[in-house]
Amino acid sequence: MRVDKWLAAVNVIKRRTVASDMVKSGVVFVNDMKAKASKQVSIGDKVTIEYLKGAKHYEVLQVPTTKTIPKSQKDEYFKELL
Repeated sequence: MRVDKWLAAVNVIKRRTVASDMVKSGVVFVNDMKAKASKQVSIGDKVTIEYLKGAKHYEVLQVPTTKTIPKSQKDEYFKELL
């Protein structure tokens, strides 16, 4: 699954257009490499988003097969790292 779709599908970012804009702006990294929107994420990848107030780090636990997942299940798809 593309990184921008993954960010939106697992509710890290609310809309895919916002996720795409963040990727284009160069603030999204996959395994410490700047990501393009077409970058594929897989289980075990580390996704980092650099916000103005600091970076957030996530580990991909699962890749959803649907467009979105219920918010109650988001813990099954990613883990926020410290």
